[in-house]
Parts: sequence; C-alpha cells; structure tokens
Amino acid sequence: MFYRKSGIIISTKYIFENIYPSLTWEFDKRIRAMNGEYHTLNNHSIETKVLFFGQENCLPNYFFKGNNVRNNYVIHYIQSGKGTFSVANHHAVNLKAGDIFLLPKDIPCFYQADGTEPWSYFWIGFSGIKIKGLLDNSKLTKKYYLRQLQTSETYESLKQLFDSLHYRSSLASDVLIESLIYTFFYHLITEYPAELNSKAKNANEELRLAVNYLEQNSANSTCTISALCNDLDLSRSYLYSIFKKNLNLSPQAFLTQLRMEKAKEKLLNSNYAIQQIANITGYTDAFTFSKAFKRYTGLSPKYYREKH
Repeated sequence: MFYRKSGIIISTKYIFENIYPSLTWEFDKRIRAMNGEYHTLNNHSIETKVLFFGQENCLPNYFFKGNNVRNNYVIHYIQSGKGTFSVANHHAVNLKAGDIFLLPKDIPCFYQADGTEPWSYFWIGFSGIKIKGLLDNSKLTKKYYLRQLQTSETYESLKQLFDSLHYRSSLASDVLIESLIYTFFYHLITEYPAELNSKAKNANEELRLAVNYLEQNSANSTCTISALCNDLDLSRSYLYSIFKKNLNLSPQAFLTQLRMEKAKEKLLNSNYAIQQIANITGYTDAFTFSKAFKRYTGLSPKYYREKH
C-alpha cells in the first residue's frame, strides 16, 4: 500500500519504520504457529469500525457450528484451498483461493471447507452506521462473494488492513486502521461497483445529504427531524424509509446516537459540567439531557463519568 503526499509516494511500511517506529511489525509468533487466531477490538467509532478479526486453517469438511445469523458484516478472504458457501435464497457456490465472501448481517448463511483441499482464510468483522451503505455500493452484496481478487487493489488494501490490526494499540495505529478501512471500501466500490438504478442513486444522495445535515447541526437545539425534512424538502416517511433501509436506524435514533456519543466523549475527556455538555450536544437544559442520556446508556451522566 502506498500513500501520496506533496507529490512523493511513500509506502505504509516506510511510514511505520521511519515515522512511527514504536509500532511493531512483528506478529505474535505463538499465535501464528497455531491453526488459527481470533482477536476482538475495542473501537468506539460509530461510523466504521472493526469488531474482530482472525484466520483459520480449516480441517477437511469443517464448518462453523455457531449461530448462522450474524449481528454484523464479516468478510472472508480465501488464502488457499476451497470450500462451499451459501446464503439464504441464493444457490450454493464453490469458492477457492483468491475469492472473498461476505457473511451478511441478519441473513442466514453456511460455509464449509472442502473434504480434500480444505480452505484457509482470514476474516474481518465490520460494524458501524456506514458499513451497510458502503457494501451496498459494491457488487459484494449482490451475490455475497467475488471471485479472483488476488491481483486487485481491493485485496491489497484488505490484506493491509488485516496486517495493521496486529499492530500494538496506539493513537497512530488507530488512525492508520481507520484510514485503511476507508481505503479498502474505496477500492471495493471503485473496482467492483454496484449497478445502481437512477432511483437508488437519488436515494443514496438524499441519505448522504441528510446524514451530513445531522452531523453538522446536531449540536444545535433547533436541529430536529422536522427541520431536516423542511430544509431538504423530503417527506418524513420517505426519510424514515431510507434511513431504516441503509442504516437500520430511524432518523431520530441516528440524531440521538450522534448526540449521545459526543456526550460520552465529553464526559470522559473533559471537565465540562453536565449543563455545558448538554448545551454542546443540542439540549437546552441538563434535566432533559440527563433523561435522554440514561435512556441511551442506562446510566446517568454523572455515574457514567465516575464509572469510566
């Protein structure tokens, strides 16, 4: 992976070896020596984040015995071997090294290693309010698999992201991981774009404008869903439908989430009084803010700050 800055192309490896030498490029050899690995991450981003990642050298005919309906989106890249993959209402397909497949959120799926050439793969579990929209703009959500990506920028950026997830946690590594998430999805939707009709394109643009409006104005107490609909000339029912379809949240829930996540950050990283935090998150008084915060987190702002 390479980055361009001021006309100079530099590699990610150069950045880490020369700019952030404190970040390790060495992986845990004890874990790598095993048949597989699994790690979870503590990421507070609400837009795009990695929840977990891992890899597996599967035994012949191995299949996942857990819940076949996921609560998030999990992308697998097949490094070697082959196997079978199927999603509800889709035919089963045979996949092999170089292919990727997606375990979609809230949709039953099944995958099994081949009996003679079992596959080895790595996976990354994604979550966040923007993940569905990003995936929907690629071909990956049409059949939930793509074939022979090993020479693509999509694969290179996915592998770069997977490798970076092993770095020692720090501000620099967190910034790199977030940038690589967007780099991966950039290549995915440019190399394998979805075939959108004009109606879908309009809905995506209207959703983008609505999300941007709420992100820019959530700190203002006059920012309401009614004001949003009025400013963008959209009906409330239509706005609700595109939010639920793409973000699985109502517009009001999305606005509340923006405000509450900002409030949580201010409670933990500032000495602001509760009234001040209420004011900068779109509430006119501390009482209303505190009630909303407790509904969202289960804790009062004061107790949340003390507990964390």
